Amino acid sequence: MHFHLTPGQAHESTVFDTLLEQADAHVLDGGGRPIAWPVALAGDKGYRANWIDEYLIDLGIWPVIPSREDENPDVRPIEFDRDAYRRRNIVERLIGWLKEARRIFSRFEKTAKNFGGMIKMAFIHRYLNLPTT
Repeated sequence: MHFHLTPGQAHESTVFDTLLEQADAHVLDGGGRPIAWPVALAGDKGYRANWIDEYLIDLGIWPVIPSREDENPDVRPIEFDRDAYRRRNIVERLIGWLKEARRIFSRFEKTAKNFGGMIKMAFIHRYLNLPTT
């Protein structure tokens, strides 16, 4: 997993391509090939942009982003997969759990570097406490 901190006033979609490029660099095997790469990527309507659809399709990733009310869904190059979109709640629950971590929720760490370190520590803590069956 990878994350990218942005200023509070910036929308996450502005660093969407940067995030995917950096995540790609973190999951490589010894030969420089990705160990895991998404087949589909879900996002809410805030991520609905033609450039994001095209970017994901070029990477071989199926965009699972619903159309906005003000656009015709028939003009998009892909069909929206409702079943895949419902599975997005896995990530939403992870973010909800992350916000329960008091140190992250109240942002005790004021610098981006230290805050990012606390997020990584929370993910490691979560991973180590997962049942291994």
